[in-house]
Amino acid sequence: MSLPQRLATIFRASSGASNGAGDAALPLRLRSAIEAQQAGSEILIGWIQLGIVATFAVLYSLAPKTFHPDVLLQPVPWALALYAGFTLFRLVLAYRRRLPVWFLYLSIVADMALLLVTIWSFHLQYQQPASFYLKAPTVLYIFIFIALRALRFEARFVLAAGLAAALGWLALVGYAVFSVENNPMITRNYVTYLTSNSVLLGAEFDKVISIALVTTIIALAILRARKLLVRAVVGAAAAQDLSRFFAPEIAARITGAEHDIRAGEGEIRRAAILTIDIRGFTRLSMEVPPREVMALLSEYQSRLVPVIQNHGGCIDKFLGDGIMATFGAALPTQTYAADALRAVEAIIAVVADWNAERQRTGLPAIRIGAAVAVGPVLFGAVGDATRLEYTVIGEAVNLAAKLEKQTKAEGVTALTTAETTAQAEQQGYRPATGHRPLPHRPVEGVTGALDLVVLAE
Repeated sequence: MSLPQRLATIFRASSGASNGAGDAALPLRLRSAIEAQQAGSEILIGWIQLGIVATFAVLYSLAPKTFHPDVLLQPVPWALALYAGFTLFRLVLAYRRRLPVWFLYLSIVADMALLLVTIWSFHLQYQQPASFYLKAPTVLYIFIFIALRALRFEARFVLAAGLAAALGWLALVGYAVFSVENNPMITRNYVTYLTSNSVLLGAEFDKVISIALVTTIIALAILRARKLLVRAVVGAAAAQDLSRFFAPEIAARITGAEHDIRAGEGEIRRAAILTIDIRGFTRLSMEVPPREVMALLSEYQSRLVPVIQNHGGCIDKFLGDGIMATFGAALPTQTYAADALRAVEAIIAVVADWNAERQRTGLPAIRIGAAVAVGPVLFGAVGDATRLEYTVIGEAVNLAAKLEKQTKAEGVTALTTAETTAQAEQQGYRPATGHRPLPHRPVEGVTGALDLVVLAE
């Protein structure tokens, strides 16, 4: 495949992707995320363009000039001033996200026009033949302007910049060749070319070929980079979605796994298990419309879940009005018992504030039951190859559920075991209020009596 054919293929591919054909299968929110990345790139491009025009202005002001004082036409200052105004306007549009595609192409033309006009003016500035500017090292800035378009992750704009540069340089070569009748400046001698103002057409075509090759390489790199960008956006969105359906610790474990997660894999850890539910929720759900039930659940969970997470807890599952959380299972910690009891204290305070709000609006108060148990648990994945779930298994899980039911029998809000409070105190926990011991209490489903502690009446 020839170079022009390759460029055309890349342009068609990049145009399809950037017009939405390549990303059409993505959900709107992911396309919006990609567009946000592109908008940020345009802002960065605008600031770099301002930096370039400032650099040109400084270099021009420091360079020696041979203009006669009476010369009225000095193109470079005018070009720099116009370009600076254009770039500022472009930057404002970029911040407002109002940059149409045609304006981006116009910006590319403006970039190259500034550079090429500056190069063209050298023969006037130094009072030399037009061929003088063809040897100016400033031509290397062309590659900066081409590479600048790579920041947007759309190959079509890189190709447009390369095309504008190649055509512009050919125009400068044509002017240098045809501006003098019977142009004596053309030579085929390389030494003469380097040591005089002669024009070696082969050398100028080499520059154009270099521009085309660099443009093609960058465009190919951008096509690959855009695929990586899309994958990165999709991956980030997937991780964010996972964190909504799973605890952040579980989501991080899933996305960071070095191999496929398989059912039956687990680890034994010492942890605290917290279970919470709403008193009388079953009866309430039968008496009020479903929408109100869901609204109550949503508010209940939105108030309690952040409290649990702020104290190092990980939401294991929601069971209707029930919440099961772990401390030290998904993310090992040495203060799991203390964290769990502090979370219970904070939850009691949050529910009290919530009930005060409800009573001010004429709504009934919400009563909850909570329990904490500690012990070794198995943390890992269960299920089959098509449906997996991270969870905890162990006696502490069962005991926490039984203690939560025991709160009804004892007529209290929150319970735990004496073993749990002892471990929590060893881990630095100090109760905000006094705890009431319940020694040798029978608990349904548990063999033998347990020493319980009331965390909240």
